[in-house]
Amino acid sequence: QVQLVASGGGSVQAGGSLRLSCTASGISVSNNCMGWFRQAPGKEREGVAIIYPSGGDNFYADSVKGRFTISQDNAKNTVYLQMNSLKPEDSAMYYCAADRAYSGSWCRAFLSTPGDFIYKGHGTQVTVSS
Repeated sequence: QVQLVASGGGSVQAGGSLRLSCTASGISVSNNCMGWFRQAPGKEREGVAIIYPSGGDNFYADSVKGRFTISQDNAKNTVYLQMNSLKPEDSAMYYCAADRAYSGSWCRAFLSTPGDFIYKGHGTQVTVSS
């Protein structure tokens, strides 16, 4: 059984930082597409960051490029999302997700369609105040 447990959310002021963690069980983060998406109340899901470990590629939504960094620790089977220079519009529930890693382009597509991830974890809330 696959489980993705996200943690690290919280409340910060604009300009602050948070690091989200996603610990996986039942799958290996080293050979799957791993990603984060978010959803704010009344808004659609938005793909935030994807990591394609086999190719060493990371993909980001334009809205977070230069501010967010996705990374992984294979020994801990954990994926991280370092979020810097946070803005109020980053406030949302953040979810960790995973899918098979057929190719880099396959993984990248989940930025546009995060609902298609085969595995999704419970969310962690991020609130950024101005």
